Formats: sequence, C-alpha cells, structure tokens
Amino acid sequence: MTDLFQHRIQSAIEAARPLVSGRVTGAVGLRVTVSGLEANVGDLLRIGTGPNQVLAEVAALDGERLSCMPLGPIAGLGTGTPAFSTGGPLRIAVGPDLRGRILDGLGRPMDGGPPLRGAMVPIDGTPPSAMERQLVGAQMSLGVRVLDTLVPCGKGQRIGIFAGSGVGKSTLMSQITRGTAAELNVVALVGERGREVREFIEHDLGPEGLARSVLVIATSDTPPLVRLRAGAVATRIAEYYRDEGADVLLMMDSVTRAAMAQREVGLSVGEPPATRGYPPSVFAMLASLLERAGPGARGSITGLYTVLVEGDDHNEPIADAARSILDGHIVLDRKLATAGHFPAVQALDSISRVANKITDQQQRSDATELRRLMAAHRDVRELVEIGAYVPGTNHDADRANAAWPQISAFLRQDLDDRTTAESAWANLRALIATI
Repeated sequence: MTDLFQHRIQSAIEAARPLVSGRVTGAVGLRVTVSGLEANVGDLLRIGTGPNQVLAEVAALDGERLSCMPLGPIAGLGTGTPAFSTGGPLRIAVGPDLRGRILDGLGRPMDGGPPLRGAMVPIDGTPPSAMERQLVGAQMSLGVRVLDTLVPCGKGQRIGIFAGSGVGKSTLMSQITRGTAAELNVVALVGERGREVREFIEHDLGPEGLARSVLVIATSDTPPLVRLRAGAVATRIAEYYRDEGADVLLMMDSVTRAAMAQREVGLSVGEPPATRGYPPSVFAMLASLLERAGPGARGSITGLYTVLVEGDDHNEPIADAARSILDGHIVLDRKLATAGHFPAVQALDSISRVANKITDQQQRSDATELRRLMAAHRDVRELVEIGAYVPGTNHDADRANAAWPQISAFLRQDLDDRTTAESAWANLRALIATI
C-alpha cells in the first residue's frame, strides 16, 4: 500500500511539472542532438509526438547542445522535432512482485503479465562501502561438480566465465541457474540472439527455474544504450533483494557485449578510441558495474559474468580488465568442447580467489591432489599419445594415467544432472581415496 501511495505521489509530481521543450538539431549515426533544453547527463528525454515518439538519454553535453542516445528507432524524426525532458534518469519498479517476471532492457514487462508494483528507483545504485561489506566466508553451491570442488564460489563472490564463441558459456550458465542453492536468480541476457531467448526460458530454465528468477533481456537488435542499461537494470534488481537480506545469484551473459555497447555509445558522442578501439569510459563502466555486486551489510550478490574472449585471446582488453576486477575466473577450453567434454572447464587454468576462505583443510587437500594429478597428466599426455613416455618416469603421471577414466568421469556432468556442494566434495574424497 505504501509503494502504491508513493507511486501516485510521484506521478502527481511529474504531471504538475512545467512542460519545457527543445528541438532536434541533428542526427548522425546513433547520436541525436537537441538544443533549447536544459538537462543533465543521464536524464531521459522524450523526442517527438504521437507514434513516432522515442525516449533518448543524454550522453554528453557540448555547450547548449545535448548529445543523446535513443532507446528506440529514430525513423521519422527530423530537424525541429520537439523534445521534452522527463525530469530525471531512467527509473524502474522494484518490489517482491518481480519473481518469475521477464523484463526488457529498460525494466518493462515483456511477458504479458500485470504491471509491476513497487518503488520507482534509478538504475544506477551505489556499491556498499568497503568497510560495511560482510566477509565472504561460506560456499555458494553452483550445482556443477568441477566448479564446486576445484573452483569453489563463495556467497558474495564475483567470478567470470571466460571463453570464445560457441564453447558453452550460455549452456553452463543455464545449468548453474537450475542447480544453484541461491534463493533468487537475476539473469541478464545482454546482446543475445533472439532465437535463443525462448529456448533459454522454456528448455534451459524451465518453469521451476523461472519461478525463482528474474530475467532482463536485451537482444542484439536493440539499440546499444538498451543493451548497456540491461546490465544496470539487472544489477539494481539484485541490489533490492540483497538489501532485503536475500542471497542473490546475479548472472550476466555477457559483460563483453555490454562493453561493446558502451564502446558504440562512447564513440558516437565523440569520445576518443583507446585500446583496440575501446574508449576509456568502457573500463570505467566495467569497474563501476562489477563492483556493485558482492556482499552487503545484510544479504549478498554472488555475481557470475560470462566474458566473450575475442579470437580465443584471453589477454584481450575486456577479458584482461574483467579478470583484474573479479574475484576469480573460470576458463572454458575449445578443445574440450569439441571433444564432447561438458562442461568444458579447464580447471588448471581456473581459479577462485576466496577458495581458502570457504573450504576446510580436507577439502583443500583433496582439490590440490586432484589438480596435481591433472597437471602431471597434461605434462606427459603428448608423450603418451606418441608412445614416447616410459612408465615409472613420473609417479604422479603414472597414477593419473591409470586413473584418468575415473578423473574424466568426475569432471564431466550431464546438463540435466544436478548435484550439491556436499555431494561433490564427497565424490572427490572417494575419487582421491581410490587413486
């Protein structure tokens, strides 16, 4: 009742605000320039009237001229088209009714359900103070054996899934969505193919997963600013539930496409390109967006972000910047994927920076032992394949080669196979005991 009352008050204030208009003076590429109107960076404008009306966000200022990025098609706009200020930035409704809903990149329902109820809040939240954050001290089960044991994730940790295209990032994320122990999933599909959206909702997520999830979708055909804002909208929804004391799992597929959208926005408003054509605002955006996840004073946001590695180069600018900000990284290997090994996690190249804080001595010992055997097997694999390895040369390699079918079976997991962290650790203990 209080949220409804606040919404009515806000609507009355907006209706009573004096209507001041400017006009469109130009449109080049993705940018629309407006003059004769006072607004701040980040404010929303309504450009045009009737069916051709489109929302645009002020992205840059140049004297009295506003450089705006449209949130929809600009066909039909021309010089002199009126523009009106909405009086502030983009706001979305947050509240308990969001569970099970599917929203677009601007936080509007796209599932045919009832209108959203709740407080209207700006999408740019403030990260909790470093001194107010809780410590990461408990494991968050992801439902995937290789991750729960060799790359364990803690409540409030932020971890990236790094891989090239077609290696299984989205499929692994869908498996985590169904198998995680989190109270609520907030999933942002940024720049995804439109064909894959319903497949993800109906086949990968399913009714059970959707019932405890909130989906924010901005497909690849939407304007770049909508794709960029989809990540901020999903993060703001996760922040609402975290502040209510919930442990939320926030998944974004992918943070690279959000960075590409920011690049399009930055270059369109005249920002100079820097590393590989990415302007400086891209790296500032990544830091501010990723830092909003994590533990708060009450609840927590565990962040899983897929990173599309261009050309399988794990040192390209976006991957390198994300890896330096996140609390760990999961590397998917194309050779494993093409060999039918799912999930295609290259555990030896993956790391969790909070593993020592969320595991006990026995668990760390078992994980270290398995890693050592896997490393020994990798070192001699080519020699074994060509018949040049002499048994007895390396004791760990001999043990790993003899037990490799069991190790490989432990590392594999069917898409529909669900497990818990406790079960994964027990399986690892049994595996180490038999080698």
